[in-house]
Amino acid sequence: MAGLLRPIAIVGGGFSGTGLAANLLRRPPPGPTRLVLIERGAGVGRGVAYAERGFPYLLNVPASRMSANSLAPQEFLRFAQERIPKATGEDFLPRALYGEYLQQVLLAAELSAPRTIRLETWRGEVTGVRRLERHLPLQLEFSDGRRLTADDVVLAPGNPKPASLPPAKAIADHPGYVADPWSQDVQFARHETVLLIGTGLTMADIVNIASVDRHATPKIHALSRHGLLPPRQTPFRPEAFRGDGNALLLAASRSLRGLAGAVRLLASEAEKCGGDWREAITFVRHMAPTIWQRMPERDRERFLRHLRAQWDVHRHRLPPEILQRIDGLRNAGQLQIHAGRIQRFESRAGRIEVTWRPRHASQLTSLVVDKVINCTGPDYSIARSSEPLWRNLLQRGLCVSDPFGLGLRTGPKGAVIDADGWPGPHLFYVGPMLRADHWEATAVGELRTHAESLAALLATERT
Repeated sequence: MAGLLRPIAIVGGGFSGTGLAANLLRRPPPGPTRLVLIERGAGVGRGVAYAERGFPYLLNVPASRMSANSLAPQEFLRFAQERIPKATGEDFLPRALYGEYLQQVLLAAELSAPRTIRLETWRGEVTGVRRLERHLPLQLEFSDGRRLTADDVVLAPGNPKPASLPPAKAIADHPGYVADPWSQDVQFARHETVLLIGTGLTMADIVNIASVDRHATPKIHALSRHGLLPPRQTPFRPEAFRGDGNALLLAASRSLRGLAGAVRLLASEAEKCGGDWREAITFVRHMAPTIWQRMPERDRERFLRHLRAQWDVHRHRLPPEILQRIDGLRNAGQLQIHAGRIQRFESRAGRIEVTWRPRHASQLTSLVVDKVINCTGPDYSIARSSEPLWRNLLQRGLCVSDPFGLGLRTGPKGAVIDADGWPGPHLFYVGPMLRADHWEATAVGELRTHAESLAALLATERT
């Protein structure tokens, strides 16, 4: 019987990999199936985003919008209420709790799965993929020398590490430089001065933990190209705003400037209807994949150069309690936000001197700090990746990077496009780097849909 099992391997046990596995267990392929879920971390279902940490980092999305199952939109909220009875759909709950939820989702799917499908969880790091024949099977190579052959392989390794900052090469080995804030527990002291590179969601997380003890809160500076802070989340009303999708698509087809104007008009209309601009942004976000796929390459490039920062800061928002803490620190003079471009870092008697050019200024500014923390967020460019798996896939021509460093090129249902321009029939990807072809592909809502769609494809009879 074991020889008749169809092997499917999923590389990565975070949200996307766990969600895909759960969907396949609920609605499995017609024949006997061996489903192997591979995670290099301590356990499946958590990944970096939902790992158990000493600090209760919060989700950036209310509980009512975090279900991993589109057929049960309140599933996470009900799970949370079993542990936090007073939790509501608008609460921003701990990320570790969400990791526990994903583990429960997978366990429930496994316990109710038919006997025709068997789940195995492997711990290890996949460093390469090899085609044994023209199309199948595929062989996974592990860092410890193991091999695994599978008919279908799904890459779901989650968010990559932050980009390396070129000026930071001079301080790469300095004890005060933190290249990836999620790779270690960073400690803070009141006498310190800390510089955070980036002013987005990661910056907000680090400010939150650095200020949890007011007696140990350091002096904090945060620097980014534009110096923009994410705004506050508000109660979500999915049916509150009905924009004109056809008008938005028409504007997008004419020019990037027309698209930007149409989005501003939608935001204004939302406020005139008694709502706020966030409802318009949510509306545009749902149409973003269609707009992005229709957008000429020259407009994509212009968007990324001129409008990306504005979109990101309005698209990715903060829980009110975190923004309130940030505002309190700024008012007290303990947090300063800067806009500019880093010129260099230099070691100075055990500390670090950073020099940057402020935005719209000609003269340079310098500051000496005790710590520099890279809060620029995930680097989706696989061409720059130091991960052995991506380097191997690129070298073997099994995948290609998109020209804008947003991820990898994919075809229908996440089929990975190879160096010859063909979507591989048995190699797939699901995760945030789908943004190369969909733009919006980082939130639970989008990733859940992609995981469900790919699971439906893998559950069919294919050759």
